[in-house]
Amino acid sequence: MVSPGGPPRARTTDMTTPGPLLPPYGVVVGVLLRLVVYLVAVLYSCAEQLFLTKDDNKIKKQDAPALCGLHCCEGGPIRNGLIGQKPPSISPERLKDFGEEDYLNGDVKTWEMKILSPNEELLRDALSCIPQSSSRTSLSSCNKLIRFEDISAAAFKIQSGVQKTPCMYSRLSKQYGMDIYLKKEFLQYTGSVKERGVLYLLTSLPQDQQRKGVIVASDSNFSMAVAYQASGLRIPVFVIMSTSTSPARVKMCREYGAMVISYGTTAKDAQMHARRLAQENGYLYLEEEDSAVYLSGLGTVGLEMYEQVPKLDAVIFPAGGHCGLLAGSAAALKHLNPRISVIGVESESFPVLQQSLKAGHPTEDQACNNHHFYGDVSGLCFGSNSLQLTGKLVDKVVAVREEDILISMLRLLEYERATVDAEGAIGLAALVAGKLPELKGKRVAIVLCSGNLELNLLQQCIARALTLDNRVCRFSLVLADSPGEISKLLEILAREEVRVLDIKQERTFVTSGLFTVEVTCTVETRDKIHTAQLRNTLLERYPTAAWVER
Repeated sequence: MVSPGGPPRARTTDMTTPGPLLPPYGVVVGVLLRLVVYLVAVLYSCAEQLFLTKDDNKIKKQDAPALCGLHCCEGGPIRNGLIGQKPPSISPERLKDFGEEDYLNGDVKTWEMKILSPNEELLRDALSCIPQSSSRTSLSSCNKLIRFEDISAAAFKIQSGVQKTPCMYSRLSKQYGMDIYLKKEFLQYTGSVKERGVLYLLTSLPQDQQRKGVIVASDSNFSMAVAYQASGLRIPVFVIMSTSTSPARVKMCREYGAMVISYGTTAKDAQMHARRLAQENGYLYLEEEDSAVYLSGLGTVGLEMYEQVPKLDAVIFPAGGHCGLLAGSAAALKHLNPRISVIGVESESFPVLQQSLKAGHPTEDQACNNHHFYGDVSGLCFGSNSLQLTGKLVDKVVAVREEDILISMLRLLEYERATVDAEGAIGLAALVAGKLPELKGKRVAIVLCSGNLELNLLQQCIARALTLDNRVCRFSLVLADSPGEISKLLEILAREEVRVLDIKQERTFVTSGLFTVEVTCTVETRDKIHTAQLRNTLLERYPTAAWVER
C-alpha cells in the first residue's frame, strides 16, 4: 500500500532470538541461601530444646532436697536455690497500678529474688514459721538475731514507702555543750517510726495472706502504721478499738483506710475480739513483736543516721519495754562503726528494760499503766530478741523523771518547732537531766521517734512544763480591802516586766483580820532568775506573801 504523502514504509520485524525459559542466576542463589538459613535455624532450635530439657532434669535432681525445706507455697516468694528465668520483680508501689480484680483472678504474681551462699539465711526464712492457716503471727517464735545484711535489704525494700527523714543540727547544741543532731522521725506520714518495721513486715507476708487481710487490736502507733501501710499495699486491714478510745484516734485510723470496729470497754476485750475474727475469717492477727523482719525495718533508722551525720560519737534512742528501735538500730550502727556509743533512755516510773537486763529475761513491771502520755515507753518487754540485742550491743541505759520529759518537750517545741510526745522527747530528756555528762563536746544524734499527742494532753503538758521550768509561778498575799491596793500590786508586777495570767480575790473565806482580801496571782516570767528576782521584790513589799510551790 502506497501512502499518499511519500514512499511506502517497510514492515518492522523482531530479530531477537528466543532464549531458554530459566530464572536469573541471582534469584536462584538467594532462594538457596534462605533455604540453608532456615534449615540451620530449625536444627539449632531442636538442639537447644534437647539440651535445656536435660539440664532441667539435672537441676531438679540436684536441688530436690534443698527445695523441700523452703516452705514455698504457690505464688509465694522464691528463696535460696538455683533459679531459672523468672518474671522481673514487682515493687510494692507498682502493685497500686493493678485493680482488685487482678488479684482475685490470680493474674498478678510478685517474685522476690535474692541469691546467697548456701551457708547464709535469708531474712524471709523467718516467715516460714508462720503457718498459712494460722490466724496470728508467730514471728517471735523464730528466735533469730538480725544481721546487717537484713537491715540493708529492708532499707532497699521500704525506700519508696517511707520518708527519709532529716537529721538536722539543733539550736540546742550551745545550751547543752555538744553538737546535737535530731533525727525527726515524727515527720513520717503517721507521725511515728513504726512505719518502717510495719511496711517491711507487710511486704514480707505471702501473697495469699495479703489477699485475705490483716487485723490489729489497739490504738497505738503500731496500729496506725498498719492501717496506713496496709491500705497503701491494698491489703484489707481491720482495726479493733475499745469504746474508750478517743474519737480523734478512731477518725484518724479510718482516714488511713482501715475498717475500724469499736468493741469492748478495755484493750483486752478488743484483742480477744480481734483474735476471734481472725480465726473465723482467715485474717492475720498482728501485734508488735520483736521478729527479725520487724526489727530489721526499724533498724534502717540507724543506717540512715550513719549516712546523714559523719563522725558520730553517740546516738540516743528511746527504750522502755518496746525497745525494737533501739535494738535494730544498734545492730546497724555497731556494724558500721563499733566505736559509736549507743544509749537507751527510759522512764524512772517504768524501768522495764533495766529490770529485764538485770534479770536476763523479759520481766513485767507492775507499775505499767499504759497511760497515753507515755505511749510505748510504759509497755511491757515483748520479746527476747530485742533484749538479747540490747544487752549485746547497747552501751548504756539510763532512766529519767517525768519532769525531765516534760521540759524536753517544751525545749523541742520552742527551739525546733517540733511537737513530739513523751516517747519522742525522752531521748533529749537524758541531756536535760544531766545523765550523760561524758558526751560534753561530742557529736550526738537523738531520735525523735514519735509525734502523736492529743491536743488536750498537749495543752496540759506544756502548761506543766512551763511551771517546772520556773516560767509560770503563783503567789498569794493579803491586802487591805481598800481602793488602790490592787493597783499598787499591779504596778510592781509591771515594773518587774512579768505577764499576769490570772488574778483572783477572796473576801469570804479569809483567816486574816477583817476588811482584808486574799489575792492570788498567776504570772509568767522569762526564766528561773527572773522568777527569783520577782520573789525577792514581793517579799520586800509584802512580807506575808506566800509562794505556791510547784
